[in-house]
Amino acid sequence: MSHLREPHHDGSPTYVDVEAPAPGSIVTVRLRTDITDPVEQVWVRTTYDAEPTYHPCTVASSDEHVVWWQASLPVHNPVTNYRFLLDGGGSQRWVSAVGTVEHDPPDAFDFRVSSYKPPPDWARDAVVYQIFPDRFARSGAAADRPMPDWAVPAEWDDVVVFEGADPRTPLQFFGGDLDGATEHLDHLADIGVSVVYTTPVFPGESNHRYNASTFETVDALLGGDEAYVRLATAVHERGWRILGDLTTNHTGDTHEWFVAARDVEGAPARSFYYFLPTGHYECWMGHGTLPKLNHADPALRAAMVDGPDSVVARWLRPPFNLDGWRVDVANMTGRLGAIDVNHEVARLVRRTAEAERPDAFVIGEHNHDASSDVDGDGWHGTMNYSGFSWPIWSWLRDPESPARAFGRPVPAPRRAGEAVVRSLREWQGRYGWRASTCSWNILSSHDSARIRTVTGSGETHRVAVGLQFTMPGVPMLFAGDEIGLEGVNGEDSRRPFPWADPDSWDDDTLATYAALARLRTEEEALRRGGLRWAYVDDDTLVYLREHPAGSVLVAARRTAGPAIDLDAGPLGFGDGSLLLSTGSAADLVEVDGVVTLPATDGPVLGVWRL
Repeated sequence: MSHLREPHHDGSPTYVDVEAPAPGSIVTVRLRTDITDPVEQVWVRTTYDAEPTYHPCTVASSDEHVVWWQASLPVHNPVTNYRFLLDGGGSQRWVSAVGTVEHDPPDAFDFRVSSYKPPPDWARDAVVYQIFPDRFARSGAAADRPMPDWAVPAEWDDVVVFEGADPRTPLQFFGGDLDGATEHLDHLADIGVSVVYTTPVFPGESNHRYNASTFETVDALLGGDEAYVRLATAVHERGWRILGDLTTNHTGDTHEWFVAARDVEGAPARSFYYFLPTGHYECWMGHGTLPKLNHADPALRAAMVDGPDSVVARWLRPPFNLDGWRVDVANMTGRLGAIDVNHEVARLVRRTAEAERPDAFVIGEHNHDASSDVDGDGWHGTMNYSGFSWPIWSWLRDPESPARAFGRPVPAPRRAGEAVVRSLREWQGRYGWRASTCSWNILSSHDSARIRTVTGSGETHRVAVGLQFTMPGVPMLFAGDEIGLEGVNGEDSRRPFPWADPDSWDDDTLATYAALARLRTEEEALRRGGLRWAYVDDDTLVYLREHPAGSVLVAARRTAGPAIDLDAGPLGFGDGSLLLSTGSAADLVEVDGVVTLPATDGPVLGVWRL
């Protein structure tokens, strides 16, 4: 089905002239309609202190294919929501972030502009590489470190224990360390990485370290503070950035705060947690080893998230100089029953981080709906499982895949293209354009199955990567994705990186990641351009990334398929030069007003410059 003649607007520079307008200012917004669309009048509808107001649009320009409507949008509230009302042809329609509807919709899917400070450019332009320290690489010094009492020792090529019911799963210890990561930064450079994100480095009695025993030092098993400084310094010397991973929702039950709170009468840290009259305490999802922090307590806030002496602040200063934080369990932080100070905590984390580094970046972990927690003055964005991972998984999933469920009780289903596009549009509408474009596009993480296992083949995996790098959002790779590592769930996905066995690597997929990262750097449209859908069917997604500096066309197929004809007029171009293809493709040429995407003999993704 062609979408080229549909009315269109998004938050990109083609359609909005100021991304972060000052309160009280005016923003020029533009709407595109097809010349054959019988629209006669257009208004932009917004709210002024929650009261609807309407502002007329005028025709700014037109040609034989398109009419451009323009309006002045007043910015009165910190976040301004708006949508367009179209009248003509005997009907009224609304255009919002989910597309065009002929009924009166709620404001939930309105377009949005935010007056809050935008995320730093480096974060939006990034290619992020996630490292799980225990499984990424071991330096020579790792062998000399004593094995902790809690650990189940493993050799680098041992099979990962991953079943949740197996008590060895969080304790299996492979001994990766931070100097090992530093020694392999050239590999990251080869695939275009610009941001290194490590899962927690604080001591904790597990291989994942999300059960911190202190926030004062780096785990000696990883090389200690000195190794973290070496990694951060090496990252910054390459002109890259580094993000830490901080669990603001809970600590481990061996954490010095909790031990004092539990065992020392009158300990100041007692108020840091939720102790019950029975002596029990609140914890994360019933896990007693993860006592929940009480962010309603001012003393806990000062220690953890608020001000220059907090954990958030200290690690952003020398000698570590982190550039920001990925915040674990961001959705649950500060929430317990009737208590909800989550937004206050998010604002404090961001304010504290930006006080140390004006271009700091903070991103919250959510694996469901983060729409109420972004596009304001808290988290800049989210780990976009719901708005990217699940739709892409459901389009490209191999029906025979052993990949297990994540975020639901059953594995993701295989869905047709129109359903996938509807999901992508709704989530982008809920998050807002700005938050969507700086949230992370994730295909795999340390918490999920691997994308190679989900897709079942290298060809389809490479189509997924193409979508990850060419759709709005920031691509985040989990170390090993680029060589085709597999895993049926998060724990199984934490397999050690096979540095000693390069013959096991999928070189075609590795090359695809590198090529797409280069392309994303070269083409501003892939980082800052809009998203206009051109054609969708069960097995095909075709879209434009439009930008004043130049636009690109992306076509993704999950199976073999026939040639597809697109009208050159509403597409906005005649010829297109091939920039990248994961299979066979060629330049696009207009013939008699039609541009034809070639037939394919299997899964393939192509990118053309217009």
